[in-house]
Amino acid sequence: MNLAEKVEKVKRALAGDDRVDAEQLTERLDALQRFLRVTDPYLPDNDLVAAHTLVERAGSRLALSQDHTVVALAGSTGSGKSSLFNALARLKLSPVGVRRPTTGVAHACVWGPLEPANRLLDWIGVLPRHRFIRESALDGDDEAALRGLVLLDLPDFDSVERGHRLEVDRLLGLVDQVVWVVDPQKYGDRILHNAYLRQFRSHADVTIVVLNQADRLSPTDTDIVLTDLKRLLDEDGLNGVPAMATSAKQPGMLNELRAALEKTVAERQAALRRLAGDLDTVAEQLAATIGPPAAEDEVDRATVRQLSDALAGSAGVPAVAAAAEGAYRHRAIASTGWPLMRGARKLRPDPLKRLHISSEKPAAEEASQELVPVSRTSLPEPDAAQKSAVGLSVRAVAARAAAPIPEVWAPALNAAARSRLGDLPDALDRAVAKTDIGMARKPFWWTAVGLLQWLFTIAAVAGLGWLVAGYAVRALGLPAFDNPKVGEVPLPTLLLLGGLILGLLMAVLLRPIVNVGARRAGRRAEQRLRASVTEVGREYVVAPVREVLNAYAQAREALTVVRSE
Repeated sequence: MNLAEKVEKVKRALAGDDRVDAEQLTERLDALQRFLRVTDPYLPDNDLVAAHTLVERAGSRLALSQDHTVVALAGSTGSGKSSLFNALARLKLSPVGVRRPTTGVAHACVWGPLEPANRLLDWIGVLPRHRFIRESALDGDDEAALRGLVLLDLPDFDSVERGHRLEVDRLLGLVDQVVWVVDPQKYGDRILHNAYLRQFRSHADVTIVVLNQADRLSPTDTDIVLTDLKRLLDEDGLNGVPAMATSAKQPGMLNELRAALEKTVAERQAALRRLAGDLDTVAEQLAATIGPPAAEDEVDRATVRQLSDALAGSAGVPAVAAAAEGAYRHRAIASTGWPLMRGARKLRPDPLKRLHISSEKPAAEEASQELVPVSRTSLPEPDAAQKSAVGLSVRAVAARAAAPIPEVWAPALNAAARSRLGDLPDALDRAVAKTDIGMARKPFWWTAVGLLQWLFTIAAVAGLGWLVAGYAVRALGLPAFDNPKVGEVPLPTLLLLGGLILGLLMAVLLRPIVNVGARRAGRRAEQRLRASVTEVGREYVVAPVREVLNAYAQAREALTVVRSE
């Protein structure tokens, strides 16, 4: 709200045209409570103290009497507050004296029955012995226009007693309207303007300033001082605030102030306007914590990819991918190589089994929905460089999320990103262990080639046996038999050499195909493992950050309602 809007608001309030809607005020207070509920876990306590205090105070004030208006007379030592208090009450209620400070505690004068106002005075903290009733049967209807007014005489805000000053500050936060009492000598006091009046610039519609002891000045001097006082009030941001001359010694000089108090009491708006002003002040303070919109998916793909790369390195994904490639080659050769050599191949350990990576699908996926513990892999622990890369990537996620919003949220986002960092190693290891890397099924062509290799081996063994049998027959001198021929080559020789050559040739020709399949298996394993690792990163790093961003979005929406008028 700019200066012109504030001035116009004050003018409307003074004219009685700017009534505060109680329902709208309640909605703003509810919105402030929502703001606090979602921001309490993330924002510094110091930034929220004023808002928490307001919510508590507003709830208490609205729950108490709505038929009473609490007006405080506040001022410095010697300004004549107590004399003015007594003059308005037309009774000597508050002690007046030469020795300063005179007023050490607040005194209250209630127009109307005291009993209905007691709960309100208990909450404000006025002692029972300092509570007075103004009306009596002797007054008739003389005081009827002020019925419902609770007038307080506060201690001096510049008292040498620190306890008095603290009491003034406490009471100023509780009353509905403040009448600032100044005198011709100290109306420009720096403490008054800097420490108090400027702090009430959001409460101009519940502020009155009176130049007391004006009977000491001539009419011309009174006008000059009032003009200068109004100039100072404008500099304080209290444009349009009523400034009037009063004197406790001349009852006629109280008529303007009394009329203003009667108007305030009749409207029953001071408490609502005070709370609305408090809301404006708190909303202005909280505005620094809220900036432009930030979506929950503010963490972009590039940042997530950087995180995934770091987590993949830390989880040993490249090592598992290389093991998958080696396992494919190992199993392919064992299935398609010479049967006589397969035994030797099988004596070598499977690369995946060395890492305790199962090539079977997890039992939980195949059999039931029950939680099945996944054993740990035998992958080595991440080294210092890998741990550092993970830490940098996690911080990058927090930094990227914090980029478009106020800096006050950065610590919360960083803490959220790191909140589950200690659980990451185990989560990554479990993800790698349970990921189906696509090595469970044996390709059909392995079986077909294996059968062919067995046929070639059987043919070679048969040819060798046939030749051995022929040599044995001739060696024993038994009648020899002629071996059938294929062309010029005896059939046993053809079977032996053909089986051996075809077996070797097939093994040589299949080696490039096996290598291609192995590389493809390695890439497939890496893709699936990276997908699992990325999900872990989203759950353990990105999800907590998005919770904070969601809280920011809710806080932003709530503050918009708080700031609405």
